[in-house]
Amino acid sequence: MILKHISIIFLVLLTNYQVAAQITHKRTLKLMGSRFDITVVAQDTTQANTYIDLGVSEITRIEKLISSWDPKSQTSKINRNAGIKSVIVDKELFDLINRALSISKLTDGAFDISYASMDNIWKFDGSMKQMPLDADIKVSVEKVGFENIILNPSESSVFLRKKGMKIGFGAIGKGYAADKTKALLIEKGVVSGIINASGDMNTWGTQINGEEWKVAITNPLNKNKAFALLPITNGAVVTSGDYEKQVTLNGKRYTHIIDPRTGYPSFGIISVTVFASKAELADALATSVFVMGKEVGLNRINQLPNIECIIIDEKGNLFTSNNIEINKI
Repeated sequence: MILKHISIIFLVLLTNYQVAAQITHKRTLKLMGSRFDITVVAQDTTQANTYIDLGVSEITRIEKLISSWDPKSQTSKINRNAGIKSVIVDKELFDLINRALSISKLTDGAFDISYASMDNIWKFDGSMKQMPLDADIKVSVEKVGFENIILNPSESSVFLRKKGMKIGFGAIGKGYAADKTKALLIEKGVVSGIINASGDMNTWGTQINGEEWKVAITNPLNKNKAFALLPITNGAVVTSGDYEKQVTLNGKRYTHIIDPRTGYPSFGIISVTVFASKAELADALATSVFVMGKEVGLNRINQLPNIECIIIDEKGNLFTSNNIEINKI
C-alpha cells in the first residue's frame, strides 16, 4: 500500500512537471493580406516555432488555392471562364464553394461569394459626399447571384453562368484557413492553441494553467473598454465590424458591408460576434447578420443549433441570441 501511494504521488508530480515545462508561444505575421496571430502551447520555443512554421505553410497553401488575386489559382481560373465553360477544381475548393452556397440558401442570399462581381461604386475613404444613383446601384449587382454558380459533383467542376461573374472568399477565407490550420496542428500533436486571423479565432485545448482561453467583447465606440470577457473551449469566435470603414449620407450611417442582393450598404449595426464550432461558419454568419439586420439576424441565429451571436448597434447597445449570457465587466 505504501509503495502504491508513493507511485501515485510520483505520477502526479511528473504530470505537474510536464505541464509546468510547457510554454505559450505566439507569432504575428501578415498572411492572406491580413494579420494572423498563431499561438501554440509547446515544450519549448524550438518546438513551438516548428509548429507555427507548419501553420504558416498551411495558410499559404490555402491562399494559393482560393485567392482571386493570384492569376495561377483555381479560383482565378473559374472567374476567367465565367460564361464560357466549367472548370475542374480540387475537391477541397469544390467542397468549400458547396458549403458557401449552403450558407447563401440559409441566409436568403445575405451571404454570397459572387459578391466579387459587384461594381465598386461605394467609397468608404471619406471621399464620398452623396448617394450613388439608384440606377447605378441596380446595375452594380446585375452579375451577383449565388444561384448562377453551377456545381457538378461528378466531375468536381464549377461554372459561373454569367459572363463577367466572379467569386471571392473575402468573407469566409480567413475563417477556413483558421479551421484548416487548427486541424493540421492538432494532427501534429499540438495540445493547445489559438489561430487568430484578423478577428477570426479558432481555439483548442486550454491555457498552460488549465484555464479556458478567453475572448474579450470590445466596445466599438470605446476600444479601450470591453463589454465582457467570455471563455471559449475548442470552438471558434468571429467578430466582424470595421468601424472606420463607414460613411454618413443624408444623416444615415452606412458600413462597408454591402448587401449583395440590393447593392446597398448595411446600416444600424457596428459589430457582430458569432460563436460556432468552425471559424468558416462563424465568419460567414457574422457577415450575414450585418446584412440581414438585428431582428432578422438574431432570429436566424436562434434557429441554428450550437451557434450564438452578440450584436452591438450604432448607439452602443448590446443584443444577444437566446442561449448566451454576458456578465458585463
